[in-house]
Amino acid sequence: MKILGIVLIVLGAIGLAYQGITYTRSRETVKLGPIDITAERKETIPISPLLGALAIVAGVVLVVKAKKT
Repeated sequence: MKILGIVLIVLGAIGLAYQGITYTRSRETVKLGPIDITAERKETIPISPLLGALAIVAGVVLVVKAKKT
């Protein structure tokens, strides 16, 4: 339980710091014979700061609970 709590704290802190996951998506736009033109587009999956804070709180609760037992 203590390890899970520490993992939740770290993931929550990362979620609060970055507030989203950004990735690049390639899409083929034009294909004309041997010529291929692709477009790259950056997209972001937002992570709520509330979700990061809840993960930190849950992690702290798990670490404290593991110390008591």
